[in-house]
Amino acid sequence: MTVLEFPDARGLDDLRTYVARAKAADEDGAVRLQASGTTLAAYVGVLPGSGLMGEGAVIGLRAMPLAEPAELDTTVSLASVTDRLAREGGTTLSVPPTTVSVGWAAMAPPRAGWERVGALTAEEVYAVAREGIAQVASGSPADAGGAAVAALRRHVWGRLTTTTPPVPAGGAFAAYALGFAAPGSEVTVWTHGRWTRLSTRAGHVLVR
Repeated sequence: MTVLEFPDARGLDDLRTYVARAKAADEDGAVRLQASGTTLAAYVGVLPGSGLMGEGAVIGLRAMPLAEPAELDTTVSLASVTDRLAREGGTTLSVPPTTVSVGWAAMAPPRAGWERVGALTAEEVYAVAREGIAQVASGSPADAGGAAVAALRRHVWGRLTTTTPPVPAGGAFAAYALGFAAPGSEVTVWTHGRWTRLSTRAGHVLVR
């Protein structure tokens, strides 16, 4: 069993908060834990995307320091990590052994070659997210089927915003849901081919 050692209890609390936010966005979601040396990259799927190319997929990424070097690349359910974090304290996480398969985890966002195209304020990003949440809620009656709700979500979160620069609305939702943009902070916007990235000091949102 792989055990990840964090520098202090705050590091584990950081992961706990991140996983809880991701689970609130997708109850049945997963997290890809990718450790190399003393850095842990934790990817979570916020919106699944569609088609063979995963168009519209929205992925959160938060990098965290480790106290001890580790080599790991595994995708496990958010529920299993939540369970481990509830039972374990201190500075270590025993990585769940049971893996899951999710489409977004097979995507490889580029690590270099990004072009900065502008920046937004946290308030702009959150306004887009709140508007979209309201539209999804008002357009999803209690008797709506799952397919209808999924289609509405794709429509709302797949469109570009009217901000400058424009960004996929789903990216704004992910930054909001994962708590990446503190009030008054800047959200930089980057592009690379099919990908758009929203970055803050707290983490990154990757949109396919």
